[in-house]
Amino acid sequence: MKSIVFGAAASAAAALLLAASMPVAAEVTRLDIASKAAYGTFRAGEYVLWKGTVHGELAPTEAIPDLDKAGRNARGKVEYAASILLVMPADLSKANGTLLVDIPNRGRVYGVALYNGPRDEPFESGRLDQGTGFLQDQGFALAEVSWELGKGAELPSFAGPDGKPRYVEGVGFAIARDAADFLARNASDGNPLRGAVKHTIASGKSQSGRFLKTLLLNGFNRAGDRRVFDGMHIFVSGSGLLPILQSSPGPESSANGTPNFGNPQLRGIHESPLTIGEIVARVAARGETPPRIIMLSSTSDFLSIRASLGRTGENGIEELPIPSNVRMYDIAGASHAVLLNSDCKLPRERLDWMPVSRATLLHLQRWVVSDTTPPPHRLMPLESAQNDPDVLAAPSHLPKAVVQRPKRDPDGNVMGGVRLPDVAVPLGTHAAQQEPKSGSCPLAGAFLPFALTKETREAQNDKRPSLAERYPSGRDDYVNRIRIAARALQAEGFLLDDDAAVIIASAAALKWPVPTTK
Repeated sequence: MKSIVFGAAASAAAALLLAASMPVAAEVTRLDIASKAAYGTFRAGEYVLWKGTVHGELAPTEAIPDLDKAGRNARGKVEYAASILLVMPADLSKANGTLLVDIPNRGRVYGVALYNGPRDEPFESGRLDQGTGFLQDQGFALAEVSWELGKGAELPSFAGPDGKPRYVEGVGFAIARDAADFLARNASDGNPLRGAVKHTIASGKSQSGRFLKTLLLNGFNRAGDRRVFDGMHIFVSGSGLLPILQSSPGPESSANGTPNFGNPQLRGIHESPLTIGEIVARVAARGETPPRIIMLSSTSDFLSIRASLGRTGENGIEELPIPSNVRMYDIAGASHAVLLNSDCKLPRERLDWMPVSRATLLHLQRWVVSDTTPPPHRLMPLESAQNDPDVLAAPSHLPKAVVQRPKRDPDGNVMGGVRLPDVAVPLGTHAAQQEPKSGSCPLAGAFLPFALTKETREAQNDKRPSLAERYPSGRDDYVNRIRIAARALQAEGFLLDDDAAVIIASAAALKWPVPTTK
């Protein structure tokens, strides 16, 4: 194990460098690198994979609940440690200058799945496979920084009234802040990315997307007088926050639970403020410059995690203004999660929406680096979901909140939003509510295929036109429409050339007639 030491144990020269680049109240003090390995060869050259542990300390006066009760070291500081993973160019001169800090979800890395997942094998969280190699081809450096109790983070603790330990979970926000600031700005030899980072973007999906919104809301996007994250790429976070600004007895994190059809009244997630506009307003009121933010939502988010409240807030159905530093894109027909092994009763939705992840990441990077404005918001129009059994209603502690769902066309497919070719030229209804609505199945969504012929659909009492009725000349008709939809989405800025080619080739290779199950 290689140990890179800073602070009191460092040489005078290294200590001076560290003091000049890190705030006094909070700093990374040591980086232990446990392993180094080759990762692969890409357009940007050779990449390496490093794994290790980041150590740091905080002033006990920092505004984190119960931090002042935790044990202190000889310098009067409160210590923490967390796992860290780096995927970066072996030759840092080949990096594109942007560090992507991905926030793990329940201890599992997500950066590779979100951006490198291939079409025919959507990656679940936790994967480190190269996949499409998109991030590496583009020259990004990727950091995964653990933050969660019991999931790679060693959080400070203190003895509670019962004598048992309680863990200061809010330190998770400080870990992400300090590690990102260190990797981006520390000038000492101990920083593996020293001099290679000009801009920093945070990425988070679902739980970790809510982590980023809560981090921003509570002032953790500042290190001293500096902004830490210049941009945030937030996926399928609905209208939720993360209830970890508290201490808990463990062993699991307070971030684990979410309201669902079995427990719709769970507190701590859908709390004010619900919209990104309200969060950004609080950031600006503190005198901070908020980051550029791109937010993506899936169809399942509106059915199962109250995503509409992220647009309307807790009072009625009027949509609140979206601030100028934010772009919001709804991915029509997408599901919140990929569940490869589950007991869901209906065929699982398998729409590959990673192409939109890739395209919007490049938009966000250009917005951050060169102030190039991304495409306008692309939202799905909403309609009433009152008494709809397929939609998770508002909790009782928000009596004026009204949950809505996306409007649907006669096929049952949602209208508006970013429409990938598979949805613009459908083979069935995408992201219908899954069954059973217990557990995680509602996050997966269902795909309901169209009947092959008019006779079959009539026998099944299916009002949706069959494949034979939709595509009279069969596969050629279908592929031509896919090609047109792909080129249109390219022109709109939501599909990269490489992904358009893959989608068209996949359609051309599709067996026809299409099987009725998926």
